[in-house]
Amino acid sequence: MKLGRMEFCRHLLALFFFCGLASVGFALDRDAFTFTSYDLNLRIEPEQQRLGVRGKIVLRNDSSAPQKFAVLQISSSLDWRSITYAGKPVQFVTQPYTSDIDHTGMLSEAVITLPAILAPGGSVELEVGYEGVIVLDATRLLRIDTPESIAHSSDWDQIGKNFTAVRGVGFVAWYPISTVAEDLSDPNDSLEAATRWKRRESPARMHLHIAVIGNDEASSYRLVEDNSECVQTHEQMGGSQISVADCLYQPMGLRVPTFVAAEYRLLETPNLRVSYLSGHDAAATSYSETAEKLVPLIVEWFGPLHGKAQTADLIDPDSAPFESGAFLLTPFASLDAKNDGLLAAHQLTHAAISSPRAWIDEGLPHFAQALSVEEQKGHQAALEYLASHSSAFLAAEKIAPTKPEEEANRSLVNTNNEPLSRSKSMYVWWMLRDLIGDAALKKALPAYRPEQDKEPSYLPRLIQAQTQRDLEWFFDDWVYRDRGLPDFKVDSAFTRKTLPEGFLITVTVENSGAAGAEVPVTVKFAGGEISKRLLVRGNDKTVIRVEVPKMPEEIVVNDGSVPESDVTNNTFKIQPGNTEP
Repeated sequence: MKLGRMEFCRHLLALFFFCGLASVGFALDRDAFTFTSYDLNLRIEPEQQRLGVRGKIVLRNDSSAPQKFAVLQISSSLDWRSITYAGKPVQFVTQPYTSDIDHTGMLSEAVITLPAILAPGGSVELEVGYEGVIVLDATRLLRIDTPESIAHSSDWDQIGKNFTAVRGVGFVAWYPISTVAEDLSDPNDSLEAATRWKRRESPARMHLHIAVIGNDEASSYRLVEDNSECVQTHEQMGGSQISVADCLYQPMGLRVPTFVAAEYRLLETPNLRVSYLSGHDAAATSYSETAEKLVPLIVEWFGPLHGKAQTADLIDPDSAPFESGAFLLTPFASLDAKNDGLLAAHQLTHAAISSPRAWIDEGLPHFAQALSVEEQKGHQAALEYLASHSSAFLAAEKIAPTKPEEEANRSLVNTNNEPLSRSKSMYVWWMLRDLIGDAALKKALPAYRPEQDKEPSYLPRLIQAQTQRDLEWFFDDWVYRDRGLPDFKVDSAFTRKTLPEGFLITVTVENSGAAGAEVPVTVKFAGGEISKRLLVRGNDKTVIRVEVPKMPEEIVVNDGSVPESDVTNNTFKIQPGNTEP
């Protein structure tokens, strides 16, 4: 197949560029730059499914080497139009870059020759322009043989005539990023590049001016942004109805900048703002009522809400819910009343407390879900809810770190693995609650201030201040390092008859895992049971004595409140004859 002259020249220019890059000794480092500021003007045209962006970005060289080249990436459905520095065009070439960080499975990558070599710590401001379409596209999931229905229920981002919903990094790269490739065919990947990007850019500032161009027939077409501080207005320009939002993220935190637009109706309660589609009035009312009932629980544990939480309806009833901070997108058409409380607890916790650390920012909302289950259905139901999340991280924990640096890199304070920062963190918060009690944790969490969290020990110090217990071992095993999971079993049990009635049983509990934990030990007998808590450090044994009124029959280590690598060996049957008169 012959190339056109312009296309041939473009390919030749790219070849010369990369040959030159190699010859001057500069490597192309996609992780070299941190984006510290975005100032973007978005023009959204639903009729054409089109997005146009113009604005400024600031990049800082956070690598240890001088940089001559920078990389800017956007979705492959968008095209670069201009990149300038101080009003003058900069030299750049574009190339496709395969990455599942975008729903198309591909990025449009611009490799820029900077106006001057940028030393470590140096910054540069660039003006950028790009445009294109954002349509439904589940390519990245379909090519790894995800069933079509599941793929489209996950990747529902689009700009459309009647409905628009576009999420940021990890879904659609509608703002410039620079990161290594994401590969969802790798079972250990789990969008870790997207998580790394969010963590790295969390201190950044983002200012967005969003204009949605509608028409007179869609005068109720309403823009909803994931920042409750947005200032929204409506303008008329000729025959067009324009919905405008001016939004500032300072800092961005771990949120995924997201915007939706449709012919929404609005329901407001004291703590919630719900945007819903026609016909979904009952579901919107039900959700808002459920959320308001949970507010006292959330405030009791995490402190007052910082502004109203926002919820917006999705047009496809099969769409999977999505949350970014206190912004929740969910299809009201298929909202299950049984799950209202879980969604609301998660959303309201984000409205009460946020953190630049994923194990706090996501772990606490999941912990709040377990608390809400406990309040509504009881303690055992909460333990069952915890267990339903264990499979999310058990596979990752079966691969034990072999080096100290691996323990640190996979720790909750450093991990980019979402199942660990969400589900394992939920268990960690539940175990902390068991260790120090409700009252102490309820004092520590509302005192947390994200802007003061400059080092990993900040929150542990807040918690330690509320208790006399030594918690250093706990944070070392569960937060600062990844020591895997404990594995408890009864090593031996010896029963002695006491006078005048009763029995004393001496139980030795072994933990063959590397992580220590305080675990409940339950001795069962005819008509009842008695539980005591026992701290068993990693690769160690500990003895506990329990007095019971009748002959003990069975010992159970762990009630499900501590995650384990193996729960099949938690029960120990008392053998007849193992009693001293």
